[in-house]
Amino acid sequence: MPRRRIELNDHIAHLTILDEKGAVDKKLDPHLPPALLLKLYRAMVRGRRFDERLLDLQRQGRIGTFPPTSGQEAAQLGAVAVLQPEDWMVPAFRETAAEVWRGRSLESVILAYGGFSEAASLDPPGPTLPVSIPVGSQMLHAVGIGWAARYRGEDRVALTFFGDGATSEGDFHEAMNFAAVFRAPVIFLCQNNQWAISIPRTQQTRSPTIAQKALAYGMAGIQVDGNDILAVYAAVAEAADRARAGGGPTLVECETYRMMMHTTADDPKRYRSEEEVEGWRRKDPITRFEIYLQRRRLLTKAKIAAIAQEVLEEIQAAVDAAEAKMRTIGDPVTIFDHAYAELTPALRAQREAFQAEQAAATKEGSDA
Repeated sequence: MPRRRIELNDHIAHLTILDEKGAVDKKLDPHLPPALLLKLYRAMVRGRRFDERLLDLQRQGRIGTFPPTSGQEAAQLGAVAVLQPEDWMVPAFRETAAEVWRGRSLESVILAYGGFSEAASLDPPGPTLPVSIPVGSQMLHAVGIGWAARYRGEDRVALTFFGDGATSEGDFHEAMNFAAVFRAPVIFLCQNNQWAISIPRTQQTRSPTIAQKALAYGMAGIQVDGNDILAVYAAVAEAADRARAGGGPTLVECETYRMMMHTTADDPKRYRSEEEVEGWRRKDPITRFEIYLQRRRLLTKAKIAAIAQEVLEEIQAAVDAAEAKMRTIGDPVTIFDHAYAELTPALRAQREAFQAEQAAATKEGSDA
């Protein structure tokens, strides 16, 4: 039998609206309201400064290991700003700026990295899942949420974040396939920061882009400049509109860069060059957005300085509050409090035995 050509829709677009020098493509500008632009700018600055303060705290031994977000602020905030309050956000573990945008307190973040499980109870519940440490597993959760929303006829979308390394996991492919087959309203947002810890993207896949993987599953895909907050917002807004209209999921690849270490237990100088880092530093998402806002006359040098000072004061207040709380919490008996609505008889007995041991140890210490 002769070979027959199968026609495929193999076009993947790349979107940039705001270039490295802060110049905007006026035809593509999403024309966001000034108040939202300034809110996004402040959130980006807060994310960067908070990252730097967390690193100081970690190096001083005041918190444990954490994953910095510096360099990826636009990819996170441009995406999450699209969501409605009832939409779901399903993070991985490097979305601190997006979590704070959705209502998580800085205090909660500090307590969590300090090793206090009580951090999870500080903020009011809402449609944002906790961080997911196992690489890629959260994408399946997002698809389940999206499928449930479609089944119930709810006007909700689920936005899930993951890194380029997660696309090497089977969970990524299972989630993409299921979401496409059942037209689940899910936005898969890959923060392609070029490195899966010490493995470069080029050693993870032969695909020229990650976005093109959408084609294999029959869903929309787009690659965007992940350091361009306007492009990220526009791409995710389009994906959200498609999902709400019943058009199914979208894969959005944000090309960005992790300016710091994978986690504070990592030394990136062992596997990447300073020249590479400097090249990406010239593409800094905050710098280009700041230039754009100045040209729009929405920012002045005085306003920039005022925002910087406000952010530092907000962060310091959170550090003070978290460290004060650390001195009053940490009772290990609370491990029994959140597994079940009502304790089973076995767990109730274990809790009582544990409390008796605590009391005995306390008495022994006071008698010594």
